[in-house]
Amino acid sequence: MTEPRAAAEQRILVIIPTYDESANIEQIVTRTRKSVPKAHILVADDNSPDGTGLVADGLAAADDHVHVMHRLGKEGLGAAYLAGFEWGLHEGYQVLVEMDADGSHQPEQLPRLLAALVDADLVLGSRWVKGGSVVNWPMSREVLSRVGNLWTRIALGIPLKDATGGYRAFRRETLMGLGLDNVASAGYCFQVDLAWRALKAGFRVVEVPITFVERVHGDSKMSQRIVVEALLRTTAWGIAHRANQLRSLGRKRQAAVR
Repeated sequence: MTEPRAAAEQRILVIIPTYDESANIEQIVTRTRKSVPKAHILVADDNSPDGTGLVADGLAAADDHVHVMHRLGKEGLGAAYLAGFEWGLHEGYQVLVEMDADGSHQPEQLPRLLAALVDADLVLGSRWVKGGSVVNWPMSREVLSRVGNLWTRIALGIPLKDATGGYRAFRRETLMGLGLDNVASAGYCFQVDLAWRALKAGFRVVEVPITFVERVHGDSKMSQRIVVEALLRTTAWGIAHRANQLRSLGRKRQAAVR
């Protein structure tokens, strides 16, 4: 792996997937541009019925740091990010950032993630490390997130406190080393998948505390289907991972006997 450089010296792309976020997109783009003026923004819109794409087009027409990707339809968070990564890598960006459109990921905290890239390959904005927090979440949702992350740590044997979080910054080399061509997961599961791939590939993954603020406008895209997908896939990955560990241990024991 190459030696990291300060994010301030690199081309930065913030990827913001959208579906029916017309009430939020202008504000989040404005806040991001103010927080990190050098950064470019890619709005990846899944053909929002509420006209989010048109609002984004207007922002792009007025600011050459804003770009818009019009996708054919609602294909999921993972697919939108993968398309954004492909575009950003092709355009030569050295740092690629995931950020929600609804304001739950505060752009004002983005410099914190970028600063951590000096000594990391992937930085996760974490709600569950010391200093992290959530605002306006019901207890049921906090319990679901904490338990989901606990299960992820147990199943996959990883140290991350918040592997399901979606506020993160990647170095270009990290994304290129993750095998994105065969990623098929979405939602929470997509985030777990990429973080786990990074750890298995030997990249340095660090968590920095963030304050996650529940959206004010619009409806959450979280659904029971996404939660169930995350549980089933993580469990399947965990079973396969533990089975591989047992096979490897068996081979070592056989070699020691010989």
